[in-house]
Amino acid sequence: MPAIIDTEKCDGCGTCVDECPVGAIELNDKAHVDADLCTECGSCVDVCPNQAIILE
Repeated sequence: MPAIIDTEKCDGCGTCVDECPVGAIELNDKAHVDADLCTECGSCVDVCPNQAIILE
């Protein structure tokens, strides 16, 4: 299952976008994961300063 972003916690900092090795995260006002591209590597989870991203 791809990474899930809690939009209540996400402040749109973009750290996860820069960290994603496959470009699966886009940023508008909040981050959004493209489920088709996400490889579930967890890189974004590790760098999120707000703990807004989880892998299930």
